[in-house]
Amino acid sequence: MVDQSAVGRSFTPVTASVEPGRLRYFFNTLGECNPVYRDAAVARSNGYSAVPAPPTYLFCLEMMDSDKPFEFLTELKIDLARVLHGEQSFSYHAPVVVGDTLTFKPRVTSVTDKKGGAMTLIVVETAVSNQDGIHVADVSRTIVVRN
Repeated sequence: MVDQSAVGRSFTPVTASVEPGRLRYFFNTLGECNPVYRDAAVARSNGYSAVPAPPTYLFCLEMMDSDKPFEFLTELKIDLARVLHGEQSFSYHAPVVVGDTLTFKPRVTSVTDKKGGAMTLIVVETAVSNQDGIHVADVSRTIVVRN
């Protein structure tokens, strides 16, 4: 069982590029048709330097480009079969656009037992910065572990 000693634990940073082809595939999968996400000229006319990435794309990008996408589970000795994805949130501080190279730095920020220890909620927050060192976003996910 994961305890408070996990709080503050960091994991291997992930570096990923926001590539137009992969982003287009993501939009096609979602059925996203907004021209700001499809046309660089429309994106620029809306104040972006290039086609922007939608908010939820950062979660996918971090998972797709990680050599060890479930590293935190392995390091904390959590069985994937006992895990539920509880919550996800995104806080943006600057736009993320095609051409950016992002660095994701995840760390555990909270461990809370619930239901008399029947489950544990683990919050992993990930700071995301771009190739210029600008802190562009914070991604937070809550993992529910059935004990």
